Amino acid sequence: MDKVRVLLVDDEEGYVNVLSNRLQKRGFDVTKTYGGAEALQALRKKEFEVAVLDLKMEDMDGLEVLKVFKRIDPKMEVIMLTGHGSETAAVQGIDMGAYDYLTKPCEFESLLKKIQNASQKHKSRPV
Repeated sequence: MDKVRVLLVDDEEGYVNVLSNRLQKRGFDVTKTYGGAEALQALRKKEFEVAVLDLKMEDMDGLEVLKVFKRIDPKMEVIMLTGHGSETAAVQGIDMGAYDYLTKPCEFESLLKKIQNASQKHKSRPV
Protein backbone atom coordinates (compact mmCIF):
# COMPACT_ATOMS: atom_id res chain seq x y z
CA MET A 1 0.00 0.00 0.00
CA ASP A 2 1.25 3.48 -0.86
CA LYS A 3 2.07 5.84 1.95
CA VAL A 4 -0.31 8.76 2.28
CA ARG A 5 1.54 11.94 1.25
CA VAL A 6 0.87 14.70 3.78
CA LEU A 7 1.96 18.33 3.54
CA LEU A 8 2.27 20.08 6.92
CA VAL A 9 2.05 23.88 6.85
CA ASP A 10 2.54 25.82 10.10
CA ASP A 11 4.94 28.53 11.22
CA GLU A 12 5.37 26.93 14.66
CA GLU A 13 8.43 24.81 13.88
CA GLY A 14 8.29 22.77 17.08
CA TYR A 15 4.68 21.80 16.41
CA VAL A 16 5.43 20.82 12.80
CA ASN A 17 8.42 18.69 13.86
CA VAL A 18 6.53 16.83 16.60
CA LEU A 19 3.51 16.25 14.36
CA SER A 20 5.73 15.11 11.51
CA ASN A 21 7.55 12.57 13.71
CA ARG A 22 4.28 11.17 15.04
CA LEU A 23 2.79 10.84 11.55
CA GLN A 24 5.96 9.26 10.12
CA LYS A 25 5.88 6.67 12.91
CA ARG A 26 2.38 5.79 11.66
CA GLY A 27 3.70 5.29 8.13
CA PHE A 28 2.82 8.60 6.48
CA ASP A 29 5.08 10.31 3.93
CA VAL A 30 5.35 13.78 5.48
CA THR A 31 6.72 17.00 3.99
CA LYS A 32 7.27 19.79 6.53
CA THR A 33 6.93 23.46 5.62
CA TYR A 34 7.07 26.42 7.98
CA GLY A 35 4.98 28.95 6.09
CA GLY A 36 2.71 29.55 3.13
CA ALA A 37 5.37 30.45 0.56
CA GLU A 38 7.43 27.35 1.40
CA ALA A 39 4.29 25.17 1.20
CA LEU A 40 3.44 26.49 -2.26
CA GLN A 41 6.97 25.68 -3.46
CA ALA A 42 6.62 22.15 -2.04
CA LEU A 43 3.28 21.65 -3.81
CA ARG A 44 4.80 22.66 -7.13
CA LYS A 45 7.43 19.90 -6.75
CA LYS A 46 5.32 17.03 -5.44
CA GLU A 47 1.73 15.80 -5.24
CA PHE A 48 0.03 15.36 -1.88
CA GLU A 49 -3.22 13.68 -0.92
CA VAL A 50 -3.72 15.78 2.20
CA ALA A 51 -2.44 19.11 3.51
CA VAL A 52 -2.68 20.17 7.15
CA LEU A 53 -2.73 23.96 7.00
CA ASP A 54 -2.54 26.44 9.84
CA LEU A 55 -4.77 29.46 9.21
CA LYS A 56 -2.69 32.00 11.14
CA MET A 57 0.88 32.27 9.90
CA GLU A 58 3.39 35.09 9.79
CA ASP A 59 4.13 35.11 6.06
CA MET A 60 0.73 34.36 4.49
CA ASP A 61 -2.88 34.09 5.52
CA GLY A 62 -4.03 30.45 5.56
CA LEU A 63 -7.10 31.22 3.45
CA GLU A 64 -4.87 32.78 0.77
CA VAL A 65 -2.70 29.66 0.82
CA LEU A 66 -5.84 27.50 0.55
CA LYS A 67 -6.97 29.44 -2.55
CA VAL A 68 -3.65 28.84 -4.29
CA PHE A 69 -3.56 25.17 -3.17
CA LYS A 70 -6.96 24.62 -4.77
CA ARG A 71 -5.78 26.26 -8.00
CA ILE A 72 -2.59 24.18 -8.18
CA ASP A 73 -4.17 20.88 -7.11
CA PRO A 74 -7.97 20.95 -6.78
CA LYS A 75 -7.97 17.26 -5.81
CA MET A 76 -5.78 17.66 -2.70
CA GLU A 77 -7.77 17.59 0.53
CA VAL A 78 -6.96 20.37 3.02
CA ILE A 79 -7.49 20.14 6.78
CA MET A 80 -7.22 23.53 8.42
CA LEU A 81 -5.95 24.15 11.92
CA THR A 82 -7.27 27.22 13.62
CA GLY A 83 -6.68 28.85 16.96
CA HIS A 84 -9.57 29.08 19.39
CA GLY A 85 -12.03 31.74 18.31
CA SER A 86 -11.27 31.82 14.60
CA GLU A 87 -13.80 29.17 13.63
CA THR A 88 -15.41 31.72 11.27
CA ALA A 89 -12.29 31.68 9.09
CA ALA A 90 -12.30 27.88 9.15
CA VAL A 91 -15.93 27.77 8.00
CA GLN A 92 -14.98 30.21 5.23
CA GLY A 93 -12.19 27.79 4.30
CA ILE A 94 -14.65 24.93 3.99
CA ASP A 95 -16.75 27.09 1.68
CA MET A 96 -13.57 27.56 -0.37
CA GLY A 97 -13.08 23.81 -0.71
CA ALA A 98 -11.22 22.70 2.42
CA TYR A 99 -12.05 19.21 3.66
CA ASP A 100 -12.48 20.09 7.34
CA TYR A 101 -10.91 21.93 10.25
CA LEU A 102 -9.77 21.36 13.82
CA THR A 103 -9.09 23.90 16.55
CA LYS A 104 -5.59 23.98 18.01
CA PRO A 105 -4.43 22.41 20.16
CA CYS A 106 -6.11 19.33 18.74
CA GLU A 107 -5.92 15.72 19.84
CA PHE A 108 -3.44 13.79 17.70
CA GLU A 109 -5.96 10.94 17.27
CA SER A 110 -8.62 13.36 15.96
CA LEU A 111 -6.19 14.78 13.42
CA LEU A 112 -5.03 11.29 12.43
CA LYS A 113 -8.64 10.21 11.79
CA LYS A 114 -9.30 13.36 9.70
CA ILE A 115 -6.15 12.75 7.64
CA GLN A 116 -7.16 9.12 7.02
CA ASN A 117 -10.71 10.12 6.03
CA ALA A 118 -9.46 12.93 3.78
CA SER A 119 -7.03 10.51 2.14
CA GLN A 120 -9.88 8.06 1.45
CA LYS A 121 -11.93 10.86 -0.11
CA HIS A 122 -8.92 11.88 -2.24
CA LYS A 123 -8.47 8.31 -3.48
CA SER A 124 -12.15 7.92 -4.34
CA ARG A 125 -12.26 11.07 -6.49
CA PRO A 126 -12.31 10.60 -10.24
CA VAL A 127 -9.09 11.63 -11.94
